[in-house]
Amino acid sequence: MKQYIITALVTNKSGVLTRISGLFSRRGYNINSLSACATEDERYSRMTIVAEADESTIKQIVRQLDKLVDVVKIGLLEPDKAVSRELLIIKIKMQAAQRPEIESTCNIYKAKMIDLSPASIIVELTGEPNKIDAFINLVSHYGIIELVRTGLTALGRGNGSINDFDDCNDLF
Repeated sequence: MKQYIITALVTNKSGVLTRISGLFSRRGYNINSLSACATEDERYSRMTIVAEADESTIKQIVRQLDKLVDVVKIGLLEPDKAVSRELLIIKIKMQAAQRPEIESTCNIYKAKMIDLSPASIIVELTGEPNKIDAFINLVSHYGIIELVRTGLTALGRGNGSINDFDDCNDLF
């Protein structure tokens, strides 16, 4: 099994996310992460879907997604030819004596401290998933009160855009 990054330009209207996630659900495919947002053109949204599958399954997923009326363009991003990021917001237990140590860890990871209380700190970190995972592992011994992650978002490197992708049948 390999992790794939699917990028899709879809119509920006109600129910599209439900139809796309429903396609995965009905066929028993798992979505590792999904992020969606409006694009520079208000008629469209951009979705980044991370799924783990073998090559034949990912081909099937992409072809089925491409058949959906609301999917304008779809493609696979190769990790070495894309820039990908994820956002983490994490609330960590903290005693006053631990503050310098936690601040030092945040500085090393270029994390931003966004809220501080006598018993906790909330930190924001943006980066690749392995960086996010490493930070979580490092601060877990303080005690994680709660955390939230956005899921991966990605764009292909260079001048190209999703509009330059070939038809999904040419992807494989």
